[in-house]
Amino acid sequence: MKKEELIFCPLGGSGEIGMNMNLFAYGNETNQKWIIVDTGVTFADDSIPGIDLIYPDPGFIIDKKDDLLGIVLTHAHEDHIGAISHIWPDLKCDIYATPFTAVLIKEKFKEKKIDITSSLKIVKLNGNIKLGPFDIEFVTLTHSILEPNGLSIKTPSGTVLHTGDWKVDPNPLIGDKINEKKLKEIGNSKVLAMICDSTNIFSPGRAGSESDVRESLLKIMSLKSKRIVVTSFASNVARMETVFYCAEKINREISLVGRSMNRIFKAAKQCGYLQNVKNPIDPRDSKKFPREKIVYLCTGSQGEPMGALKRIVKGIHPDVFLEKDDTIIFSSKIIPGNEKKLYSLHNDIVKQDIELVTEETDFVHVSGHPNREDLKDMYNWVKPNSIIPVHGEHRHMNEHIRFAKEMQIPHALRVENGDIIRIFPGKNPEIVDKAPSGRMYLDGNIGVGENSPSIKERKNISQNGYLEITLILSNSGKLNKPIISYRGIPEHNFDEKIVFEMEDEIFNTCRTFSMKNRNQEKNLIELVKQNCRKIIKAKTGKKPFTNINIARL
Repeated sequence: MKKEELIFCPLGGSGEIGMNMNLFAYGNETNQKWIIVDTGVTFADDSIPGIDLIYPDPGFIIDKKDDLLGIVLTHAHEDHIGAISHIWPDLKCDIYATPFTAVLIKEKFKEKKIDITSSLKIVKLNGNIKLGPFDIEFVTLTHSILEPNGLSIKTPSGTVLHTGDWKVDPNPLIGDKINEKKLKEIGNSKVLAMICDSTNIFSPGRAGSESDVRESLLKIMSLKSKRIVVTSFASNVARMETVFYCAEKINREISLVGRSMNRIFKAAKQCGYLQNVKNPIDPRDSKKFPREKIVYLCTGSQGEPMGALKRIVKGIHPDVFLEKDDTIIFSSKIIPGNEKKLYSLHNDIVKQDIELVTEETDFVHVSGHPNREDLKDMYNWVKPNSIIPVHGEHRHMNEHIRFAKEMQIPHALRVENGDIIRIFPGKNPEIVDKAPSGRMYLDGNIGVGENSPSIKERKNISQNGYLEITLILSNSGKLNKPIISYRGIPEHNFDEKIVFEMEDEIFNTCRTFSMKNRNQEKNLIELVKQNCRKIIKAKTGKKPFTNINIARL
């Protein structure tokens, strides 16, 4: 029997920012137990029509679900919990989370009409759980959401620190400061490997504190004389409290706009946070207040088409409208990949003579991820033998490895999704195998693979249009005039002459077949499809997705 091994395997979040899902295993070939750390999503772009959410393919761990001890969640951001209600039904295991994360998890399962109560285990802050060979200690960190946790994962072979998302915020405003004492204790116990956030590795200095943002926002908002709209990530409860604080200081009421903003507010209240803020005004009642006496805090900071801010700017929100000389403050980062839609929204705002305030013009945001000085602190506290960078694109992780060498870390390993890394035994972690990995697309409410026919067909239709032809046959096998309909094909050259040309081609093709013989239908359909697509390709340059029906009277 082989010696027991400690294994790490990322299925998402290594080689990309978002969609975090990580596996740990301990044991030997005959008795190996697994845990999952986080199950996140990423958001689709316009290249995948009809898809909003993407999450890691869980097939590898589903095959091992009998040896799965549970899902452990570090914090409640969507890129760490967004896939849980889609993946869990195939696993049916226990879920471990701190109170605020647990409230949001319940909401996710409630939307899917799943009662998760018996499987959701709430862990107190800085608490411990024991899952088979894994003794897991939650370590309070600071981030841009409530209750972020690092995980000290102790096994009979040694300890791994999985940081999750974090930064060093000396004054986080809401929640505890980073548990420096506990991190030093973990470091003194000898850490085999630290699996660490790489998002801001290119950023010098420190990420900054929420208290600094509060001061700056108060100065900015106190100078505005008309309506103020602030947009931010709904999950950033400290920023939410800051906007409440600033509104009160400048003698204004505040109204929350957007489903996510209200959901997070209620969850924070339920967990004992935001106890000293005044109640927000319902957006439907906000019209009763003069524009100089109201602040709106709304969703849509990334220009999301259905976000509250986009609808407000377009003038289609039922309760909130804007006028000349109002102010919109984007208290958020421009996430890479969102520049196009955000700059388009910024232009729409400016064209309406509304003042625009962003991170590019004023100090209105600090990141929730560690800059280089923050990372130095973590390295000095934990003193790991090895660093495994995650939560970044390949360029981030590569730079993180260079940084680790500057910090005199003995060993650093670059990994990507699907790599199976043996942390112990061995002098240093090494990649020993490859697990199947990939992406699942949430298509409606069904998870489909990257090569799903529905995705391929939709892409084809979006690029080339749609052509449908119905062949109507009498009982005697006579072909009546076919019904031809189309969508998304350029109209300039698509006139009656092309329709007549296709009709002639259909009749000519059908003459070569015995129309009474149903066994020939498949070949007939394929040939009609090919010939009609050729006609449209020649006339328009498009090869539409084509559907042929045969109707027998």
